[in-house]
Amino acid sequence: MSTPTTPTTPTTSTITDVEGKPRKMAIRLIIILLPITTLLIFLVFCIRLLLKSKDRKANLETKVTKTGDIFTIWNFDGRIAYEDIVAATENFDIKYCIGTGGYGSVYKAILPTGKLIALKKLHQSEIEDPIFTKSFENEAHILSNIRHRNIVKLYGFCMHKRCMFLIYEFIEKGSLFCALHNYDEATGLDWIKRLKIIQGVAHALSYLHHDCTPSIVHRDLTSNNILLNSESRAFVADFGLARLLHLDSSNRTLLAGTYGYIAPELAYTMVVTEKCDIYSFGVVVLEALMGRHPGELVSLLDQNVMLIDILDPRLSPPVDQMVMQDIVLASIIAFACLRSEPKSRPTMKRVSQEFTSGKKQSSKPFPEISITELRNQGIYLADVIDS
Repeated sequence: MSTPTTPTTPTTSTITDVEGKPRKMAIRLIIILLPITTLLIFLVFCIRLLLKSKDRKANLETKVTKTGDIFTIWNFDGRIAYEDIVAATENFDIKYCIGTGGYGSVYKAILPTGKLIALKKLHQSEIEDPIFTKSFENEAHILSNIRHRNIVKLYGFCMHKRCMFLIYEFIEKGSLFCALHNYDEATGLDWIKRLKIIQGVAHALSYLHHDCTPSIVHRDLTSNNILLNSESRAFVADFGLARLLHLDSSNRTLLAGTYGYIAPELAYTMVVTEKCDIYSFGVVVLEALMGRHPGELVSLLDQNVMLIDILDPRLSPPVDQMVMQDIVLASIIAFACLRSEPKSRPTMKRVSQEFTSGKKQSSKPFPEISITELRNQGIYLADVIDS
């Protein structure tokens, strides 16, 4: 007779193994899923943050009102609204107007934040044309990306049926033209300050012509479009404005420049190029040194005229050797820029390099330097044209 089999009782170790397997699997799953879940949460957070940032930027950059007005702001260090600008000028009251030019009037405005800005209210153009509106916005956006210490910052623009204006940083001392035509301000612009103004304008034009893509031709460089801050640093204003308002004209235009600054070739070519800016720069250089527009003097100067005799008589003649050498260099460059043949004018890149290279051209005593000598010395500037 067989003995009954006694059921086997699970040992403690067996129970532990059976119960431990699910626990180990759970721990492994947690180890695997935790970083994945964390990463997904982080990605969702980043995407939401990016979308919010884009929405905020869109709300700030372009606001289309019920009347179809477009108000766009770029590169501004604080929130700004169209209503703030209109209120700051009391709907462009004349008492806020600080200047008027060929393209419109300039107004000074203080925003609620205390920020000073300059508003150039433009003459109306093809504002109701959607093609013009889009082209204007694209061109203004390009100009707003310009960054140079000697160029006025463009913050943005506004356009609607009753009003179109550009928003610039405010430059406090006004234009070089006004400074030269005010005795106290003119005498405050000593030779060193005037030379720095000339050099600053040269660097700004070199940047516009050679460092911007596409290159930007100012088209209307005058002493009125060179602004000075409290330290007499020069800022080029209204760059590209002629093209901005004549978007269908390409490089051909009937209105390119101000009388007395216009390159002679425009009379028969009607084509605006960098060489037109270079000619205008030559006029501005002489204007800064003489204290007035050179006028017909540009073409009438002969070998009997000495450099010292055409300098601004409101300032004492320069006595510092370095200042005298810099005046000579600026004069050589000015006459090189004023050559009647566009191809013989130096590029603004070359001009800018000349001002920073420290190269001096004349060893004669300052009072003995004639205009003819300066014109002849300027020949070397044409050696590497367009190279």
